[in-house]
Amino acid sequence: MKQQSPFGAVKRNLVGDNNPSIYPGSDPTIYGTATLTPLDPVEVRSFQSYRLIYTVGKLGIDDTGGIRIAWRSISDAGRPQMTDPMGDNYVTASSNGAGRLSLRYDHNGGIRPWNEVLTVEQVGGYLREGDKITILFGDTSQGSAGMLTQTFVEGGRDFRVMVDVQATGIFIELPDTQLAIPIVAGPAVSWHAVIPTLRRPMEAFHLGLKAEDKWGNPTAQANAVLRFETSMPVMGLPEMLDYAPEDRAMTLENLTVAQEGTVWIKAFIGENEVAQAGPLVIKNGDVAGFWGDLHGQTGETVGTNTIESYFDFARNKAFLDVTSHQGNDFQLTGVFWQHLNDQTATWDEPGRFTVFPGYEWSGNTAVGGDHNVFFRNEGCTIRRCSHVLLDDQSDMDTDANTLTDLYQAFVASGDDVVLYAHVGGRYADIFYDHDPTLETAVEVHSAWGTFEWILTDGFALGRRVGVVCNSDGHKGRPGASYPGDSIFGSLGGLTCFLADKNDRDRIFEAQRRRHHYGTTGCRMFMDVRINFPETSTVYERNPDAMPDTVTHQVNNVMMGDIVQTSADEVELAVSIKAHAGIERIEIRNGADVLETLRPYGESDLGRRIRVLWSGAEYRGRDRITTWNGRAQFNGMVIERFETINQWNPDQLFEQRGSDTVIWNTVTTGNFMGFDVWLADDSGDIAVTTNHGALSFDLGDIGLREIVLDAGGLERKLKISRLPENRLKNEITFTRNIKLNTKGDNPIWICVFTEDGFQAWSSPVYVFQ
Repeated sequence: MKQQSPFGAVKRNLVGDNNPSIYPGSDPTIYGTATLTPLDPVEVRSFQSYRLIYTVGKLGIDDTGGIRIAWRSISDAGRPQMTDPMGDNYVTASSNGAGRLSLRYDHNGGIRPWNEVLTVEQVGGYLREGDKITILFGDTSQGSAGMLTQTFVEGGRDFRVMVDVQATGIFIELPDTQLAIPIVAGPAVSWHAVIPTLRRPMEAFHLGLKAEDKWGNPTAQANAVLRFETSMPVMGLPEMLDYAPEDRAMTLENLTVAQEGTVWIKAFIGENEVAQAGPLVIKNGDVAGFWGDLHGQTGETVGTNTIESYFDFARNKAFLDVTSHQGNDFQLTGVFWQHLNDQTATWDEPGRFTVFPGYEWSGNTAVGGDHNVFFRNEGCTIRRCSHVLLDDQSDMDTDANTLTDLYQAFVASGDDVVLYAHVGGRYADIFYDHDPTLETAVEVHSAWGTFEWILTDGFALGRRVGVVCNSDGHKGRPGASYPGDSIFGSLGGLTCFLADKNDRDRIFEAQRRRHHYGTTGCRMFMDVRINFPETSTVYERNPDAMPDTVTHQVNNVMMGDIVQTSADEVELAVSIKAHAGIERIEIRNGADVLETLRPYGESDLGRRIRVLWSGAEYRGRDRITTWNGRAQFNGMVIERFETINQWNPDQLFEQRGSDTVIWNTVTTGNFMGFDVWLADDSGDIAVTTNHGALSFDLGDIGLREIVLDAGGLERKLKISRLPENRLKNEITFTRNIKLNTKGDNPIWICVFTEDGFQAWSSPVYVFQ
């Protein structure tokens, strides 16, 4: 049997949903029963066939009544169709009773989280007790390949069976029935080795090892003898390792390095390098770097998989240091809130793995919009925006309907709590309200896309918040959240917290002082400091909200600090070490880019041409932009072609012939594109997309990007030229920055790597 998750399907009593409050009776025999076969584990993205048999209960089923099968909305499995017997996902239904059956599929026809529904209606007759309805999902009898399985691992994909016995339009879930199919990973296509990015000499760290399938799932279908090579001696690391994980990944704990330097760890199978971990900077100092993804959901709310598997994935599959669970509050039951608190207390391991209890306050954008809530301790009261999906309304008096209500409730309660503003289905409206004592950061990247505007809009308002990036993943993969084939268009992000120790107290303090930076999913070492020519004052908290906060006299500060100085000019000192070449670094003061720094010049450019497209339709839920395009290199031959940020393997994106690239992709505020290495350096390039076109002689393309503004929200098409060889992955520099005399100078950087990742420092807020 194929290996499956030890955590199984989500327990139905923990799921927040809105069942009908009116029932035809209390006797469970009136509803009938259902079976589903087979229930064996199946691989992701495989074709399968299932037989669901419903046996009619005591009341029978009246004419125009029927049954309904529902699935969670977070799914990229094949959608049932009833018109093409030779096509994928063909579904048929039959009964041994009177009348006929009519099938209707609606991808968004149910109530959250069971939005995807197939309705089987009884027409022209009625069914008696004991009659049977048989549904074949993936009926292959006339040539269909079967039902296409989803792209992500799940302990059990639920087939929720409901019945309308008296043709009222009210479908009741079958009592005590849970039909779920385990989904397991496919064959390995890539190996991954993961280490942190900053530790002190002799400070312990761990090395995570895994093999992933095509869709980013850690897989058990990988066994090998791994050999390691390191750039520096690593104590506790064996030279060879028999990689045979019990559950899809392995972690080597308590590794140390004695001396300062930069650590890279390469993993080999035979003579073939299969993975590289690093950079890990070993450096004496006040802080180390701890990586987290603090934003994701599970099947108890709108996501998939169990809360237990979520925390297991974060620690043991994504190799995170910090995490939290963020269920939509209006769907988070009291029973699950208690269970979640029990789980966070169980998984929290001071010094190794920090877990915060929390939730997502999910108010509409009109009343403040989505905000992440993190408690330092268990046992706090959840203050929901509403109870819209909750039958138990006994605690409705604790609701906070607006963001202002939420701030006031937390201040009154005295809870030790931190909030982030973020952009999901409902984006946070930072103009609505803000409490500097509670809201410490904004989320500029997640699996929903990239949203710098949620930070830059706040500069004019005098906001002093840090940068975080998380996944907002719904597939149970915090820290390694791939979008699959669904509405999410980007890899989930990560945040690096700079703290003395990995525990709740230190990470909370790092949040409150904005001592962190975010990336679009890579683990990059970033050190950003401001040096002052004279002694200046740093504030531990925002003095606008807490005038009596503790202060220190300093000559230099780190990212996130709030500093008052009498100097007219300061020195920005930056050190970046990345997993890949650094394409450029933007130095920013507020929303203004002061300088773009590239580790190469005009004379270094070669025959590598980069084409990128980016942006979104608007800020709201339906922000996805579809990009259909074609790039033709007339008179030239493509010697090499590499995609950038192609997170969905099923999307059309490939080279055609010797001179053409075509694509059919999406962006959601992020960017994607490709590099080509050309055989010669003469000819012209013509890029045509559904949002506009660019055409240039190759000789006109130089160091600066050629940009087409395609409307929408930062929707752009760009062409540039790069050096042919890989770029430097380490840059250290200083720059003098003249300060504006009025208001804050939010000094921060944005880093772009040549393989498509971004990283942002939290701003240093300097004022005079």
